[in-house]
Amino acid sequence: MKYLKTQDLLIYDPFDPDRSDLDAYESMINEFGASSVLDIGCGTGTFACRLAAKGIEVIGLEPAEASLMVAKTKRWSDRVKWIHGNALDLPELKVDLVTMTANVAQVYLTDEELKATLLVIREVLLPGGRFVFETRKPESQAWLEWNKENTYQRVDVPKCGVVEGWVDVIDVRDSLVSFQWTYIFENDGAIITSISTLRFRSFKEISQTLREVGLSVEEVREAPDRPGREYVFITSRQ
Repeated sequence: MKYLKTQDLLIYDPFDPDRSDLDAYESMINEFGASSVLDIGCGTGTFACRLAAKGIEVIGLEPAEASLMVAKTKRWSDRVKWIHGNALDLPELKVDLVTMTANVAQVYLTDEELKATLLVIREVLLPGGRFVFETRKPESQAWLEWNKENTYQRVDVPKCGVVEGWVDVIDVRDSLVSFQWTYIFENDGAIITSISTLRFRSFKEISQTLREVGLSVEEVREAPDRPGREYVFITSRQ
């Protein structure tokens, strides 16, 4: 998401307060015994700070500098190594586990972008390390619910006052879905909009791409917060 002024940095988390989707990732970190994690597309740092609080060595990678500004204000943020950029900007490093939570894996719109990122991920994994990510099932057509009727919220945001917000799909073209978030600040009437696009890849497409870059699929699980609507891929270096 793009933010245009200081107060807008504060609205993201209040509009998405339920991060129970991260519980499954935290459980897997425990399950696989990972002591170092690279969180790609870490956003405002909720997951990274959550892991840092448990003594995990965490690297948070995020291309949106504004999101990192928010992340750095959170408790435990001083224990996270924050990197502004994408996977191609990473310094040389090795970790036990790489994560892409939420919609991060779907922001790579071309096969070339995705493959370049996956190749970097393969190289940063330690022996026995894993890459875990989720992606929405195209056949579930989640975007059909992305409209004002289903997504409208009116939230009292600290330091900002009451803000109205909702999302609308503006274009669906093949596997690409574009949508617009609208926020209205009631205290001054300011309106902020941002447009994003996600690619919905099929299970076959994802599996083939992983094979091509040398990542083996160990298991595919359901996302507990969206049963039947997402794939959670657990992969390792071939």
